[in-house]
Amino acid sequence: MRKKTNRRARNGMRDTMRPEYDFSGAVRGVTARRYAQGTNIAVIDPDVLDVFPDAATINQTLRALAPVIRRRRAESKRGRARQKSN
Repeated sequence: MRKKTNRRARNGMRDTMRPEYDFSGAVRGVTARRYAQGTNIAVIDPDVLDVFPDAATINQTLRALAPVIRRRRAESKRGRARQKSN
């Protein structure tokens, strides 16, 4: 006589969800648009965490430095173009 098993067991699927996880109030796809836009993640080294404690501080600093970096890139490109023409 064969032992009765449920469909999940026969199909090799097991319920591995822990009982403390409760998704009863979850909304499907609520962050999909933001995820689709893409995200850049940077890992901050521990030795500079006292200076950059959060994302707002990091973004503020990068926005202040961006014009300087852009200017240097433009100057570097112009310098290379002059060298090629000589």
